[in-house]
Amino acid sequence: MKTTTTKPTQTRPGPVPVVLIRHAQSQWNKENRFTGWADPPLTEAGIAEAHAAGKLLREQGFVFDAAYSSRLQRAVTTLGILLAELGQDGIPRTRAWQLNERHYGALQGLDKGEATARHGEQQVWRWRRGYHDRAGALRREDARHSCHDPLCHDIDPAQLPDVENLAETRERVMRYWDEDIIPRIRRGERLLISAHGNTLRALIMALADMSVAEVECFEIPTAMPIVYHFDHNGSPLDWYYLNGQDDQAA
Repeated sequence: MKTTTTKPTQTRPGPVPVVLIRHAQSQWNKENRFTGWADPPLTEAGIAEAHAAGKLLREQGFVFDAAYSSRLQRAVTTLGILLAELGQDGIPRTRAWQLNERHYGALQGLDKGEATARHGEQQVWRWRRGYHDRAGALRREDARHSCHDPLCHDIDPAQLPDVENLAETRERVMRYWDEDIIPRIRRGERLLISAHGNTLRALIMALADMSVAEVECFEIPTAMPIVYHFDHNGSPLDWYYLNGQDDQAA
């Protein structure tokens, strides 16, 4: 659901910056539960994390032409706080379901510790980090399924996942990236994207040409901005965490 329209931006010299950020701590992060497409809010600590990230971006002089988030409130709220801290509330924002978190299927809402006790540490690790591994599917009649969620009322039910592995999440995210975001980068637009751990793992895997083994061990902290530079053809150049210390390029 696009809340505003985007105006073309004049091409600027030099690399095009795009800032990616995993949403701040949510209630289910705190409770150590599988979240997926469920929609818990940020915790008070998460709200503070988001404010700190916004302040850091402001201090570093970041200016954006447009912003994206998933449709899930933890990403939407994080983005709103960032833009408020930056004093850039008025830029166009897009809420894209294609940037939603990986769908955890029948695991959604379960305590990770209980799942580990039931299925074993190695199996739960594979479900969480494995590229090709997926848990059991969520049945369509289950009240937790996205087909019952008002946030998804305008999405073709055939496109709503019952469960996803990281490979399928990558396909979903990269299709949207290529169709909607790359054209804006080619126009020189500076973008801020608030999304999720697995969404960003999948995206950076593609952009940085990570191997399956590398992405399976790749963890993204909450509310820590990632600065990515692109050339004006939309090809990735380099990236680094913006953490207020000595940033190390990846």
